[in-house]
Amino acid sequence: MIKGVHTMFYSSDPEGLRAFIRDKLGFPYTDVGDGWLIFDLPEADMGCHPVDKADSERTGTHYISFYCDDIQKTVSELKSRGVEFTNEIADKGYGLATHFKMPGDFEVELYQPHYAKESGVG
Repeated sequence: MIKGVHTMFYSSDPEGLRAFIRDKLGFPYTDVGDGWLIFDLPEADMGCHPVDKADSERTGTHYISFYCDDIQKTVSELKSRGVEFTNEIADKGYGLATHFKMPGDFEVELYQPHYAKESGVG
């Protein structure tokens, strides 16, 4: 049975990106050899979005974002670690969101969801 999701960033600066995720985001990791870090992620969720709107992504697009319980506190803490944010926190309907830069030319979303997580298994 599936027990998790493995995500991947392809980067022109993999060492810098690994250091950023380890040192700035503080994710625990396993070094599988030669500095190749596999990060243990906290809880996760996954959505499936339609592509029938003019402003939606094209079909086949996948997207990685991070979420938190208190976006103001999280942004403040990440800024104190040197993380650069690219926009202000805004209400996007699904939650309060902003974006930050990571090495290798990535800009990722951080959001505080408006929804409450519940298990729909069964």
